Amino acid sequence: VQLQASGGGLAQPGNSLRLSCAASGFTAEDYAIGWFRQAPGKGREGVSCISSTDDSIRYTDSVKGRFTISRDNAKNTVYLQMNSLKPEDTAVYYCAADSLGVVGPNMDYWGKGTLVTVSS
Repeated sequence: VQLQASGGGLAQPGNSLRLSCAASGFTAEDYAIGWFRQAPGKGREGVSCISSTDDSIRYTDSVKGRFTISRDNAKNTVYLQMNSLKPEDTAVYYCAADSLGVVGPNMDYWGKGTLVTVSS
């Protein structure tokens, strides 16, 4: 069982990146998926999540209107499209999955993070 987050990198303010969370060993559509981030010197915060039951979606206020979470069930992958990036979006981004749909620090599976740096 594995989650692999990828797609991070260096972006200029205002530009976009798309993060991928590829699942292996389980069917991602049966799990709630969450994206989290941890900025330097700060705690981990939830960014966005998508449920396993009705694909309901939530975003933290700071990314609403800029980030979009989506599933590609054929690829067993969840994406986080990040537009209009700001320097304060700089962080290591993690994805996680939970079979019971509980999004938080105790989710079943966690991927290794991918670093997003927003800087001019």
